[in-house]
Amino acid sequence: MTDLLTDLVVRWLAPVRRTVAGALGRPLVLLALLVATAGLVLLGAGSASAAPSTSASAPAAAFGPVSAPAFAQPAADLLDDPTEDATPNGPRGPRGPQTDTGSVTVDLGGLTDKPSNSVVLLLTLTLLSLLPAIVLTCTSFAKILVVLGLTRNALGLQQTPPNQVLAGLALFLSLFIMGPVLSQINDAGVQPYLDGEATASQAWDSGIEPLRTFMLANADDDEIELLTNVADRDLPETREDTPMSTLVPAFVLSELKDAFIIGFIIFIPFLIIDIVVSGALMALGMMMMPPVMVSLPFKLLLFVLVNGWGLVITALVGSYG
Repeated sequence: MTDLLTDLVVRWLAPVRRTVAGALGRPLVLLALLVATAGLVLLGAGSASAAPSTSASAPAAAFGPVSAPAFAQPAADLLDDPTEDATPNGPRGPRGPQTDTGSVTVDLGGLTDKPSNSVVLLLTLTLLSLLPAIVLTCTSFAKILVVLGLTRNALGLQQTPPNQVLAGLALFLSLFIMGPVLSQINDAGVQPYLDGEATASQAWDSGIEPLRTFMLANADDDEIELLTNVADRDLPETREDTPMSTLVPAFVLSELKDAFIIGFIIFIPFLIIDIVVSGALMALGMMMMPPVMVSLPFKLLLFVLVNGWGLVITALVGSYG
């Protein structure tokens, strides 16, 4: 087949070769022959590659048409019940157990009886934040501190003892005086609440009574009446009916009044010493010498000889019965 095509091309190019031989010469003829040979080679290669694909399709045709799978059946035959409706249904809701599973018990670790640690901690922090105000207004601390300060001024000492020492002494003396009251508050309100025997409101009502009793015993009727009139309220029928908003300031005013009375009594002997020393200096013509500097040693001597601190503390503690 290839030789036949080559012969035809040569015959077809022979007239052309004779025509252009004189003009273009041998190089052009050789180029034309080379192009024709390359085309024939490519044509033969394409014919050879097409032959195997044709022969490969023959075995497939020999088997004939492939039949449908034997398991390809209508969808209706696959249903368990042919009479059942094939329309899809919506999702079903959850179902509870068909049998009795018994009762469920949740153990809260005693939280329903006693307050939790978090609640106790919160109440403790709240009490600590209010403790300075409670100590100053509801205990004997203010009265004792004022009396100790007046005693220091009566002696003519400005910063001796320091304020921190006087405050610490007043605090411990207040603990001695308020000890029975604090024990009653703990027994009546704090412990029942921690043991789960009383609610918060019941514990408050029970725990505040000992403190009310203490303040009522040391508050004067004049101060209670004064503050009741200032608040534009009706006077209570009895002292026990006085509200806390009136009782607390009345107690503070009564404490300050008693402290000033005690301070006045303490000032008298030291004032006499100052007068005597001033008169002696005037008689001696020593007017340029400060009387306070001369009288201070005599004041300290007198205060130590009569055990002044013991007398003051005994009078303060005894004023609360």
